[in-house]
Amino acid sequence: MSFTYADVGATREHAGFCPPGFHPLHIRTRLGEGEELFRRAAEAVLTWEMHRALGVGVTTKADRAEPGADVTITLAGLIKAPCRVVWTVEEPRRAGWAYGTLPGHPECGEESFVVHRTGDGTVWFTVSAFSRPAKWYARAGGAATRTLQHAYARRCGTVLRRLCAPLDQA
Repeated sequence: MSFTYADVGATREHAGFCPPGFHPLHIRTRLGEGEELFRRAAEAVLTWEMHRALGVGVTTKADRAEPGADVTITLAGLIKAPCRVVWTVEEPRRAGWAYGTLPGHPECGEESFVVHRTGDGTVWFTVSAFSRPAKWYARAGGAATRTLQHAYARRCGTVLRRLCAPLDQA
């Protein structure tokens, strides 16, 4: 299956990139501080743990995100969203990945999930995307669909923060 959009990989090099006709999304969540928190968050993102903790279905043969891995996210037990990982990054201060939509996905575009540790040790999680409706029900949802996408991205940050909290704070 081929990707359903032209700018494959654009979220890696062009933070905030949004092709004409697509809607941008950029949600940043502060997770806390420290290298241990960064490592824990990076692992949760790279191994699908964060997505599974969200309560969405994750179907893939890959144990962790890797370029070329196919993954289907199932929402509300009904909506299947087939994707393929287009890039990953695992660096001392940055880790994450992005997937692009495949035929059958309700949207068309790319979404990235990246954990970043700044010079002062603060750990951030960022979800960036560009998308547009591909299925009739996504088009019919209009602004409500985009509101749900933003809520999903915020929930990713909230769930990741909870997953990575020290045991005495969880």
